[in-house]
Parts: sequence; C-alpha cells; structure tokens
Amino acid sequence: MKKAYLILSNNAVFEGYKIGADTECIGEVVFATGMVGYLETLTDPSYAGQIIVQTFPLIGNYGVIPDDFEGECVAKGYVVRDICDHPSNFRSQDKLDNFLKSRNICGICGIDTRKLAKIIREQGVMNGTICDTKTPDMTDVLNYKVKDVVSLVSSKEPAVVRAEGTEKYRVALIDYGAKKGIVDNLVKRGCTVYTFPHNTPSEQVLGCDPDGIMLSNGPGDPADNTYEIEQIKNMLGKKPLFGICLGHQLTALALGGKTVKLKYGHHGVNQPVTDLSEKKTYITSQNHNYAVVADSLNGTGKEIFRNANDQSCEGMSYDGLSAFTVQFHPEANGGPHDTEFLFDRFLKMMEENKNA
Repeated sequence: MKKAYLILSNNAVFEGYKIGADTECIGEVVFATGMVGYLETLTDPSYAGQIIVQTFPLIGNYGVIPDDFEGECVAKGYVVRDICDHPSNFRSQDKLDNFLKSRNICGICGIDTRKLAKIIREQGVMNGTICDTKTPDMTDVLNYKVKDVVSLVSSKEPAVVRAEGTEKYRVALIDYGAKKGIVDNLVKRGCTVYTFPHNTPSEQVLGCDPDGIMLSNGPGDPADNTYEIEQIKNMLGKKPLFGICLGHQLTALALGGKTVKLKYGHHGVNQPVTDLSEKKTYITSQNHNYAVVADSLNGTGKEIFRNANDQSCEGMSYDGLSAFTVQFHPEANGGPHDTEFLFDRFLKMMEENKNA
C-alpha cells in the first residue's frame, strides 16, 4: 500500500497508508463515534466539506450496501484505523475501498484514530489534509473554510414521492441536504412528500398547499444561509412545521435566535438527549458542529430537549406558531430509533390544524 499522511493545522502528523482514490484532500477534520453505520455516515450530506474520522477501529467489514445509502458521498476524505478487504454480508455488493475510489474520495488507514480523536476533543475541530508528503504547503489548509455546501448537496429540481397506501397528508420538504430516511419515515406514515431545493421561494412551497412543512438536515454554518432563513420567516405560522438538524438551527435564526459553533460537535449514533418535559433520556443519532443558543429565544420558544453530555440545546418548541425543531436525527439511519415518535407528533399537529 502507498504511504500517506494526515496532517492537522496544529502540525500534528499521522503516518499511514492510502485508501480510496489516489488523490489528496483538504477539509475540516471531525470524528464520528458510531460502531456501525459507516455507509450511512459516508453518504450523509451533512458531512460536506469534512474529513471523517471513524473512532471504531475496524471499518468495512460488512461491505457496501446501496440500499443503506442516505444520499451522495460528499465527504472530503476518510480516516480509519483498519479497513476490511474481505467483507462478509449477504447484502454486500462491493468493498469499501472500491466505493471510495469510484467517488474519487481519498482516505488513510493504519493510524492511531484514538489519539487523533483525543486531539480533536481536547483542542477542537481543526482543518487537515490527507497527502503524500510529510511537508506539504499548509497555506490552503490553514485558510480552508466549509462554505457554499448547502447548494452543493441540495436537490436541483422539485420532486414528489407518493405516500404508501392512502394519502393522509401532503408535506413540503425543504431539502438542505436531506437524508433519505426523512422521506422514508414520512411516506410510510401516509404522507406524500413534495421535495423542494434549498433556494425555493416560500410562495412556491406554500403554493403546493401542504398540510405541513419539513425542514431537513444539512451541512455547514447555519448563519451562512441568509436567503433560506428569510423564506422560513415567511412560512412560520402558515402551516405546522418540523425542523431537523440544520432545519432546527435555521428556524431559530429566523426567529431572532443565535447559534454557536461547538468545540468538536456531535457526530455519531450514541448521543444522549433528555426530554425536559418527561425527564426521559433517549439515545440519538447526530451530525452537526453548531448548536442553537436556547436563551437567545426566551419569550419566543421553549427548550424541549437538551444534550445530557454538554447541556447544549437539542430541541425547541414554538407553540404559537405550530412548530417544533430538534437537533438530532429521529430517522436515525444508522442509529437507534428511540425518537421516531417525533414524526407521529408532526402528523398529529397536521391533523389538528386540518380540523381547526
């Protein structure tokens, strides 16, 4: 195998071996803690612009299963301790190394990912490069910024996915980088889903006469999406609204709230989130670097979920606007399905609105 290096912006150097495409890359280095779900991680649009570090040591052991993909692979690079060359699963159609090559994604294996994750955890998310030399020019690495990523991952044209069985509701999904699992959860509950690109005017979204509006997950700094925030302002209060991940953050900004960048974010399928009303804690799937500042929405919304590890805001309710949002992924592919009931809560809101 060819020698390769992962070099961080703090000059830490990790020597390993090249996997995937024989190229070099620059990105924001984040670690993901899932023990399973590497395919869903690689195909999550919210990783756009980032180099993903898998903390679980063996990756690729069940191969490549297209039915498990959540979207297109838009990660900048991939870092693992060991990559499996001989996957074993009856659903597998290929090896992970071939998957990365086919998408021109470069990666590195054979490094101490535990040490790497500790550096990021202690010093915070930082830029890095996967390259072929120990002494690259670090200028571009230091200047790199994740930007314009929502337009990269959003759908380009409106689309419709029909409900399974009898149609109960019509949902307008604004696609900031939506995971397939969101549509799947709505469709199986009798919703016909009308998907719109991220920059669709609010008048066009409301023009399809939806029973509810879903704001999807997506990558990057929520504050960069000024046009999208304005469109959400125009839709709030018009129809029941449910926001996930980036949709949660954009709704807060639309209502005058603030967001903050976390030290190293939440990336994985094992994040504990406490329901503040029921005093229950759920295990959730998450992928984000930014969080809503709940106190910035005092008098406008109510914090309903909170991260049990770092106490960051994980959900808000805007009762007067028939809207609620969560930072985590209730569709949870991959991950636990503990919070899928939130889709049922959204359906109940739509039903109440129709009967009002």
